[in-house]
Amino acid sequence: MPVMIDTSVWIDFLRGYATPQVARLKALLGEEDLLIGDLILAEILQGVQNDRDVLRVEAAFAPYPVVPLVGEAIARQSARHYRRLRKQGITVRKTIDCLIATWCIMHHVPLLHADRDFAPFVTLGLIEA
Repeated sequence: MPVMIDTSVWIDFLRGYATPQVARLKALLGEEDLLIGDLILAEILQGVQNDRDVLRVEAAFAPYPVVPLVGEAIARQSARHYRRLRKQGITVRKTIDCLIATWCIMHHVPLLHADRDFAPFVTLGLIEA
C-alpha cells in the first residue's frame, strides 16, 4: 500500500534527526511505495538554502512519484473538513495540511507525519502510517 510522507517527516529525515517518524520512514524506504504530494515537494524545496542543496534534494526525491494533491473535489472537501473541525473547536493552522489530510482520506492512503495539525483528521478517516 502506498504511503504519503509529510513535509514534517522529510525535513527531520534530511536534517538527520532521530525521531520515531524518521525511523518509520527508514523502515518504509524500499519496502513500500512512497508518495510525495506536489504541495509537500514545494514546501521542502522552499526550505532549501542553496542551488547545490536543491539538486541534492531533487535527486533524493526522484525515485518517488509526485502526485497532485489539489483539484476541485479536494478543495471542496478540504473546506468541509476545516469547517467541521472548526465547529468542534479545532483550528487547523495551515491550509496545506488540511488539503494533504483530505487527499489522503479521499484516496485511503496512510500519512506519515510529525505534525499535530493532522491528529484531528483521524476522526474524519485519516489513516496514520
